[in-house]
Amino acid sequence: MISLYDILEASNGQLFGEAAAHLFTDFCFDSRQASESQLYVALKTERGDTHQFMREAVERGVTGILCTHPPDFDTQGLSVVLVRDTDAALMNWTRYILHKLGTQVICVAGTTGKSLAVEAISRVLSKRYSVLRSHDDSTGRLGLPRTLAHLNADHQFVVLELDIVRPGMMAEFVQVVQPDVAVIPSLGQAHMDNFATVDEIVAENRLLLDRLAPTGLAVLNSDDEASQFLVSATRAAVHTFGVESFGADVIAYNVVNSTDKTGFDVRYGSERHVGRWVPWLGQHHIAAALAALCVGLHYDIDLDEGLRALTEVAYLPGRMNPLLGLQNSALVDDTIGATPQSMLAALDWMQTVNAQLSDSEHYRLIFVMGDLDSVGGMSALAHRLIGQRAASVADVLITEGTEAALAGRAALDTGMSARQVCMAYSTQDVVSALKDRFLINHRDLIVITGGAAARMELVVGELLQNAQDKTVLPRHDSFSEVAALVQPTDLNWVELDLDALASNVRIIKNLIGDEVSLMAVVKADAYGHGAVAVARTALLNGAVYLAVSSINEALELRESGIDAPILLLNYTPLSAVRQAVRQRLTVTLYDLDLARAYDRAARELGEKLLVHVKIDTGMGRLGVMPKEAMNLFRHILTLKSLEVEGVYTHFASADEDADYTAFQVRNLRELLKPLRASGFNFRYIHAANSAGTIASADNHFNLVRVGLAMYGLTPSTAVPLPDGFKPVLSWKTVIAHVKTLPSGHAVGYGRTYYTQTEQRIAVLPVGYADGFRRAPNNWGEVLVHGQRAPLIGRVSMEKATINVTHIPDVSIGDEVVLLGQQGSEIITAEEIAARLGTINYEVVTNILPRVPRR
Repeated sequence: MISLYDILEASNGQLFGEAAAHLFTDFCFDSRQASESQLYVALKTERGDTHQFMREAVERGVTGILCTHPPDFDTQGLSVVLVRDTDAALMNWTRYILHKLGTQVICVAGTTGKSLAVEAISRVLSKRYSVLRSHDDSTGRLGLPRTLAHLNADHQFVVLELDIVRPGMMAEFVQVVQPDVAVIPSLGQAHMDNFATVDEIVAENRLLLDRLAPTGLAVLNSDDEASQFLVSATRAAVHTFGVESFGADVIAYNVVNSTDKTGFDVRYGSERHVGRWVPWLGQHHIAAALAALCVGLHYDIDLDEGLRALTEVAYLPGRMNPLLGLQNSALVDDTIGATPQSMLAALDWMQTVNAQLSDSEHYRLIFVMGDLDSVGGMSALAHRLIGQRAASVADVLITEGTEAALAGRAALDTGMSARQVCMAYSTQDVVSALKDRFLINHRDLIVITGGAAARMELVVGELLQNAQDKTVLPRHDSFSEVAALVQPTDLNWVELDLDALASNVRIIKNLIGDEVSLMAVVKADAYGHGAVAVARTALLNGAVYLAVSSINEALELRESGIDAPILLLNYTPLSAVRQAVRQRLTVTLYDLDLARAYDRAARELGEKLLVHVKIDTGMGRLGVMPKEAMNLFRHILTLKSLEVEGVYTHFASADEDADYTAFQVRNLRELLKPLRASGFNFRYIHAANSAGTIASADNHFNLVRVGLAMYGLTPSTAVPLPDGFKPVLSWKTVIAHVKTLPSGHAVGYGRTYYTQTEQRIAVLPVGYADGFRRAPNNWGEVLVHGQRAPLIGRVSMEKATINVTHIPDVSIGDEVVLLGQQGSEIITAEEIAARLGTINYEVVTNILPRVPRR
């Protein structure tokens, strides 16, 4: 329980009004999870401000609030404590409560294996002592008070996990916590977006050992090269452990891997303990168990008793957790937050498990990986190394995400067959590949892993035989982090919902039927959505052909490993034709001289060039005129290095004039009659764009080219999207600055706007250099806290200003939606286009490449 008076004394806080509740069951940091008798802590950091959610927390039952400024609502029945800094108040309370109760503190740090070590140490010590431990949702800076809220005088030990994600964080921890024991299960590469080198990580952890008293204990992994540098950092006793690491104090050897536990023998001095095991998977997890044995020995728990306790440890969510999958497949959930080392260790485990089985018992090994995060500048190298290793171990490799696709490409380059590799970009596509393409069954061993941001547990959830097992997945409640404090590092960014894209493609396929093929148009970087990710997603969901503008766009797709047919819709220079032949690209043909030149270039290579002949049926752009088409086709018959695969046209106004579209369709049909009579048989005949595809089946022929609708964008008011389509792209930024301007104050370049009254304004770090239009019209409004906020003044190169006077509690770091939905409000590309005097195509394609896509 948390005492109001402990809070007041530790934080030097002041009561606002009369005290109501005097005891609280827990701290609450997220209003969505608030419940009765909790103390809500309103946090204000550089990442955001949660004071805006105080009212919601009260409505959900909290009886106290710790905040920096009073609530603007009735606080009768609440205990409200005002402090200068709520984060500092929590740390002061943490120091105070540990000192007050005098509980022995065991701190677990390092880069991997921390949560397992906390579990193992707690199990071993609990054989004789009363122990409180950190839980999975209590590992960061807020995890200390969250854990200690449940500390009482009966607890003899508290085991705390210190998750260090940036330099300087350990110094903050050790100012608050005086450890009696420091345990470092493993040191390696992690959070490399914040740490430049492993040496910096080692130095950070050294601070913990330096805080130990001479009567304390340091527990170190002798398998880590860094451990030898840490031994000298402490005055405390040092116990070491290792796997096959002779010279360590506690040694595991003769390791046996299986799909439900890991067996090993243990040596400690003259003691030998044979045939012991822990219900965790993989040799890399033994370190946590050995660390717990070292702690137990320090507190007079002999090895035999400690080893028995380890057989009772729990599987932890997302850490090589075995689960029953569909068709009785063996799933292993390793999705809590993978590192390069943990992925490689998982592959080693898979290989070892199969090596211990007879040939008839071998599993098909399926490795499913999402993007790694927090690997800094090593991302490309790390993903490629994992792909190369997967190629030598796995029978099937499935990747999800842009970075993970590098692993897929590396596996292909290493010799893995294209039939064994699937590179996807959405949860649904991964699940579909496993179910429909690879037909998972009881002989499959499937490891699913990825960085925390990849959310690969969503894939696991879709593959479970028993739906109730979802409760043991990491982040299963969707409230794993305080939403207002989860802010990206980018100033503005585009979010892509590729599950929505996949759904849109499937809707299109249902609309056109099985007799008509789908060509996905991914020119202009897939209308600003990212060509590679969109192309793969479209192909996995029913598209059979891709269309781009130029050979450079096509080469990007080929270099990413996409081998589907690709049509170049634009003019192809003669200098690019040889490349088109080598890369098996299809070019658009509409001119006799070009035809002869293309034929000559292909003949020199001894290959054929695929072409689609374009007919100008009324668009007035590229295309041979119908009356000249027969002559072109007669000459093509003599050009033996050209292979005419298709013929097509393009609609001029399918989004607004059905009669003219029908006229163009008639023109193409009239031309096809003599062509067929002359012996031409085309594999593909196509005319319909998105509007033409939706408007009428008469426009379909046997192939449609869909771009706009695939991205969830409406062709026009005359041709709306059918039900079920969803926009794929959202554009977001954050609040950079908030201040109050007096009446009559100018805003922005040229002083085109003056405040009419006192106004609260916010500055956004986005501008016309990102594609956020300046003139002659700007976007008009954005969304903040689910409300519309008008743009004021001129949009600058990389800044814009909005009026937020009518929106309470706007703070630095708050999310702002430029395009997309927030709460119940939505700003669509069509709305923006109407304001700018353009079309939705231009809105999305004008978002510059410098804006990160997620």
